[in-house]
Amino acid sequence: MTQIFLSVAAILGGLSVAVGAFATHALREQISKRSLEIFETGARYQMYHALALFLVALLISRTEFPQPTLVASGWLFIIGIAIFSGSLYALSLTGIKSFGAITPLGGTVLIAGWGALAFAAWNLKL
Repeated sequence: MTQIFLSVAAILGGLSVAVGAFATHALREQISKRSLEIFETGARYQMYHALALFLVALLISRTEFPQPTLVASGWLFIIGIAIFSGSLYALSLTGIKSFGAITPLGGTVLIAGWGALAFAAWNLKL
């Protein structure tokens, strides 16, 4: 699980830099200022949670038998990034408002990831 989470964290982190640069350089003249802000929020939250996933991977690597809640937090971060950031990217690029209705679901999944991480951290024996 450590390799999967480290690899996915690195990919998501790198992609957040790439989409942020894409927004700044390619989208600035193509979409509204508000849509650009929405897109950048997606990129920022993607980076935050890529770093959180990296932390989860490091914690898993430090334990002989990773706690199920620690592993769950990693998957919740991955799913939450896909839903939260993905819906913001789609909303800003297409203008389809229904993508904005999906974003809170992604936020809820990210919050659940933090909750699972907190529970796992409380019970860690390092």
